[in-house]
Amino acid sequence: MRLSDTIESFIKELLGASEEDGVELKRNELAEYFQCAPSQINYVLSTRFTPDHGYMIESRRGGGGCIRIIHVERKQGDYLDYLIRERVGLSLADKDAQLLLRQLVESSTISREDGLMIAAALSPQALAVPVPETVKCALRARIMRSMLLNIARRNQRTKQPAPTALIRIEHHEV
Repeated sequence: MRLSDTIESFIKELLGASEEDGVELKRNELAEYFQCAPSQINYVLSTRFTPDHGYMIESRRGGGGCIRIIHVERKQGDYLDYLIRERVGLSLADKDAQLLLRQLVESSTISREDGLMIAAALSPQALAVPVPETVKCALRARIMRSMLLNIARRNQRTKQPAPTALIRIEHHEV
């Protein structure tokens, strides 16, 4: 396991054990504990504890760099809505799509099966067409939004049982 993974796991364990909504840490003490530079702690915080991951970080300068990490619980529908409207955007690079999918599966926002299906649809092999990378990124974003919308609709339907006499047919743009 890489050091950044170990630091992430350690912080998540602290958050899980905390009876409060967050945990307060000192950057320098954490760096000493893991025998690394404080910049390594900054890296983990800035890449693994972001709003996209469901975390907020409050930072206080001085005194060793005290930080408070708060885990923000979101309803699944609200989170998918945020992703569709804000996070995915009009263009999505392959690396960003893979990171987002990993986050969605790890947070149980989507199932592992859904994550694998979306990953296959967004893969470089699926988008291996002779067009500029900017076009591929735009296609990737449209596919991601479409699939997340479909998952959100499916999840909404499974929470609210439909009347048995009603059959609804949806048309999807291709």
